[in-house]
Formats: sequence, C-alpha cells, structure tokens
Amino acid sequence: MPVILVTNDDGVSSSGIHVLADALKALGEVTVVTPTQEASAIGHALTLRRPLRLESHDTGVWTVDGTPTDCVNLGVDVVLKRKPDLVVSGINKGWNLGDDVTYSGTVAGAMEGALLGIPAIAVSLRRTPEFDFSYAAEAAVTVARAALAHRWRARTFLNINVNTGLPKGFRVTTQARRNHVTQIDSRVDPRGQAYYWIEEALDEWHPDGGRSDYEAVMEGFVSVTPLQADLTDFGAIEGLERLLKTAP
Repeated sequence: MPVILVTNDDGVSSSGIHVLADALKALGEVTVVTPTQEASAIGHALTLRRPLRLESHDTGVWTVDGTPTDCVNLGVDVVLKRKPDLVVSGINKGWNLGDDVTYSGTVAGAMEGALLGIPAIAVSLRRTPEFDFSYAAEAAVTVARAALAHRWRARTFLNINVNTGLPKGFRVTTQARRNHVTQIDSRVDPRGQAYYWIEEALDEWHPDGGRSDYEAVMEGFVSVTPLQADLTDFGAIEGLERLLKTAP
C-alpha cells in the first residue's frame, strides 16, 4: 500500500488538511505532519536556529512547531523513517497562483518533497467566507492517483488550484504573471513606536491566452501547474556570457 505524507501551512487546526487526508486514505496509508500553528506566507523556510518539537495527536497526526519544510523533513526522517511514495500539501485556504508560489508555505511543502526525490503535490482553494474543501479534495485524489501510477520528471512537483463549486475539468497551466505593487502601512503604537503592515496595493494579472493558472481557475477549471525548484533562466545564459566577455 502506498505511503502518503500530508502537510500544510495553515496548521493542525485547519479543516482543509483533515479533509484532504481523509480523501487520500482511499489511495494508501496517510500520515499527517503539520505545523502546530499557522505558517502561511513563510515560503521555503527551514528552522536552523532553535530546536524543533514533534508531538503526536490523533492516530497518524503529528505536529511540529516549525515550517512546512520542517514538517516534511521530520515526517520523512523521524515519523515515517523512510521516504513516502507521495507528499501532498494543503488544502490551503486561498489560492497559490502565479508569483505567489514563491511566498507560499503550502507550495514549499511540496517543493521540499520534490527536492527529496518524492513525487509531490500542492493543493489550494479559493478564499471565501465559508470553505467547501470537497471538490479540491476530489481533485487532489485524481492527481495523486495519477502520480502514484506514473512518475513524472525528477524534481518536478504539481501545483493545484481550485475555484469554488463543481469544476469544469482539469487544465494543465503555466504560472501566471502579474503587476504587483506592495504598500507599506506605517502606524505608531501607544508607546510612540513605529510598526508596519505589508499590504497589496495593486494586483493585476496578465492574460496568457488561457494557458495560465489564474485564467484556468477564473474559467472554472482545476489548474494543474508543473513547477520546479530550479530558477535558472536558461534563455539568458548565452547573452550573459557575451556580456561578461566584453566587460572591462
């Protein structure tokens, strides 16, 4: 029976991870290792400057007082003591589309699985006042079943995003681009000390002929984007080499 490791960045109290884990039990033996508290927008952070605590909760559910990346590593080395057949991260409360994948703890959990040589999937659902994780869980099971049956390229992992309601189907997509402007809201506390909130001032997505993850979810499809940790811009290598050869 396949062994599946499930994590997230919303923490153990998020119902999304438990709905996901329950759905994946149809495919194999599921173990949950999740942050003790919410660790959203923490990216691919790894805790190196303090010890980590691992606690057992319900059967097959563990928490780590760290990041999703920490959870995957402790899940593999300490809890399972072996590489699982699949790592699934989610279901996140809110999309992880386009450039946002670089901030996402959910995506980072899947990325860490890929870096360890394990097929991995991240799953995110549109943020709404009330979350219905059922369709996202079904989409995750469909993709997970394919991942367990047919391995894809090494170090490639899949980023799934789901809109609300019954999806029209699946669409393989590219990572969207957007015009992103960050606004810093400066305030002063009662003791006269400055503090700051980081907010989004502009968020405009570029159309990509229907190929992007953003366009797919807005049209009601499940977006499945193959991602990789290698950020090398291969198209820029030759130009950069010529530039450096002529540099004084």
